[in-house]
Amino acid sequence: MDNGSASALPIRHSNPLTADTPMSRYWSAVVHGLTPYVPGEQPKLDNLVKLNTNEHPYGPSPRALEAIRAATGEALRLYPDPNAEALKAALARRHGLQPQQIFVGNGSDEVLAHAFMALLKHERPLWFPDITYSFYPVYCGLYGVAHRAVPLAEDFSIRTGDYLPQGDTRAGAIIFPNPNAPTGRALALAEVERIIAANPEAVVLVDEAYVDFGGESAIALVDKYPNLLVVHTFSKSRSLAGLRVGFAAGHTGLIEALERVKNSFNSYPLDRLAIAGAVASVEDEEHFRESCRKVVSARETLVAQLGGLGFEVLPSAANFIFARHPARDGAELAAELRKRAIIVRHFKAPRIDQFLRITVGTDAQCAILVDALEEILRD
Repeated sequence: MDNGSASALPIRHSNPLTADTPMSRYWSAVVHGLTPYVPGEQPKLDNLVKLNTNEHPYGPSPRALEAIRAATGEALRLYPDPNAEALKAALARRHGLQPQQIFVGNGSDEVLAHAFMALLKHERPLWFPDITYSFYPVYCGLYGVAHRAVPLAEDFSIRTGDYLPQGDTRAGAIIFPNPNAPTGRALALAEVERIIAANPEAVVLVDEAYVDFGGESAIALVDKYPNLLVVHTFSKSRSLAGLRVGFAAGHTGLIEALERVKNSFNSYPLDRLAIAGAVASVEDEEHFRESCRKVVSARETLVAQLGGLGFEVLPSAANFIFARHPARDGAELAAELRKRAIIVRHFKAPRIDQFLRITVGTDAQCAILVDALEEILRD
């Protein structure tokens, strides 16, 4: 790889407009108080090994691409189906549910946003892990949701007991990813069920963006628990991050709440191409399973290789790993990789500032990463 190109790799900067600028006088009070989510870097450079945003290393289903091409025509002048009935039906068939138990949106982030407004805002605080998807506190700030960050265990696992009511101490609602992000650790389905069963008066939202890479989906529990909502994305295991499709599965009463918010905000969230591609992806089970298998295999190889270099790697059921080296600073390692045009995600938050979150790439990308780390550690 040409190291010369790495020096030109830009550093992502936040928006220079701050509350101290004259234009901020037009902002609402809510905007003044927001700390926005910062998405992963998306530089456009040749020969870049991009392992920072957990995108699938392999392409979408060929059937999905063909369906998108077929949907590109004169009909684009017309609005799409506002209810995306074809996609709801396909998802319901796959998961053994009724279409009325499915909600679809423009990526799982939009689905989550509607859930925060429709189901997670109550007098009692919303509970979620202290180390988790950083969009959760952002949505709390946006919608004025009182919340409580529940510390992970020392090994960065979610402790089931911390989410069980203790006398008058109980949650207004609960949300957590499973597997968790950015740690990659998964909670067994039996433990997820303990949390759901113990909180019958509170909605429990399980965010399963990465579950297809080794976790157990709680969708199997939807018919059993009316307080359960499970959210999925097409961005990870279905390799359709550029299409922006997500969905939720739950009791019809929960889905109705989401629909009410959606139809008060954006009646046509999914376009014709997204619906067509997503339906075809759901129906191509063979491609889905094989592409996930390849990622899992590459992940296990990468974990073993990094372990051989002295890294501590947390157990992962996702398409990324969370690793730190006892002798090298995390930010330093990320910077050295960047010089070699390899980008990974580094978080500055307490407890995890020595970790790197590394997306599982292709076999070739993983090999480049391991070679670079060997060189950095030698130096």
